[in-house]
Amino acid sequence: MKKVIKLSIITLAFSLITACATTSDVENLQSQVDGLNASVQQASTDAANAQTAAADAAARAGAAEAAANRAAELAQDTNSKLDNNFRRSMMK
Repeated sequence: MKKVIKLSIITLAFSLITACATTSDVENLQSQVDGLNASVQQASTDAANAQTAAADAAARAGAAEAAANRAAELAQDTNSKLDNNFRRSMMK
């Protein structure tokens, strides 16, 4: 019986020590998790900003391409008119 009581006291003491260590470990892990959550939130915000900037850049690139295509068409039309005028002047 005394052996059982001694074993129970040792087990209780070990449980208390382990519980304290576990509590501090849990607190340490919780602070790490909180830090990681903040990092994930910042990364998510940065990704959203990058996506917005990329969409804006794509829209501007599309507008620039359309303007360049229009300028190329106008240049071709002007060249055709100049060629026609040159040919007419050569026939006279």
